[in-house]
This record gives sequence, structure tokens and C-alpha cells, in this order.
Amino acid sequence: MKFDMFEFNKIAGAVLFTILIGFGVSELSGILINTGGHQDAVAYPVPDIPESGAVAVVEDTPAVSLATLLANADVAKGEKTFKKCTACHSINEGGANKVGPNLFGVLDSDIAGHDGFSYSADLAAIEGNWTYDALDAFLTKPKDFAAGTKMSFAGIKKDTDRASLILYLRSQGDAEAPLPAE
Repeated sequence: MKFDMFEFNKIAGAVLFTILIGFGVSELSGILINTGGHQDAVAYPVPDIPESGAVAVVEDTPAVSLATLLANADVAKGEKTFKKCTACHSINEGGANKVGPNLFGVLDSDIAGHDGFSYSADLAAIEGNWTYDALDAFLTKPKDFAAGTKMSFAGIKKDTDRASLILYLRSQGDAEAPLPAE
């Protein structure tokens, strides 16, 4: 096999071209990602964790009280939000239980006390009544309120939607229940 200069030039050219591309990519990345003068700066500061292991949560906006949310809530909007609930709950006075209990007059009623409905053990173990705060906590995320609840609903994230729903539930049998004060 004869090795001529043309073959040598092709191989040498390929090797030099590969080296040139490597240097070019290195230089280009150095231009695109400029770290000059910022080696010691922290791009994202990590909060100090106290010895207890608890991390303080800092909220950007102050929380609005439930009393304020309820004072500004809209019953009509709450009725629309309740449509999500109608697959499992009825709201008619004397209405039948479905997958979940009938919710007519739920405010200030016993948490697991609706006649004819079988509650989960976790929900039945909670003592007290459905106050505004308890309804708000349950509707935020039912599994956080009672871990073993049968209710598979994820919850209502938006504060204003929850307040409107609670005001709508109040209008269904509990209209005389006073709204919480500030």
C-alpha cells in the first residue's frame, strides 16, 4: 500500500480542524458565560438553617385574615365554586348523602356528626364543630386537616375562592351565623 502526501495532508488537516473546533468551542463558551470578576459572589444565597433544623418561611405578602376574606367574599362566586363539590355532596335541606355528606347547615355543626354518613376514623376523631377556620383549613387541603379522610379532593388553593365557598355554605342553612371579627 502506497502512502502518498495527499493522504497525509487529509489526515493532518482533519486533526488540525478538530483541534481548531475544540479551541473555538472553548473560547465561545468563555464569551457566552462570562464569570470574570464574580468568582466569589453568591448567585443564590442559601438561608442559614438553625440548629433545631427548622427553616423559617418568609412570605413576600402578608396573609390576609379569614375575617377580611369573608367580608369581601361573593356568594355567587361561591355557588360557582361549589359546582366542583356537587359530584360528591348535595346542599339541599334534607337532601341525601352522596359519596360525601349533605352540606346543608354544615357551619357550626359537629365535624363528623351528619346523620347517616360514615366518616373516616381520622375525621371522626376530630372533636368540635365546623367553624369558619376549620372549614377554611379543611378546604385548603383536606388531607392536611385529617390525613385519613375519605375525601380525595386536592383542595382549593386560592384564598378568595375558599372564602366565597364558605360564604355560600353559610348561606345554605347558616345565614344567621355571625361572620368572624378582625
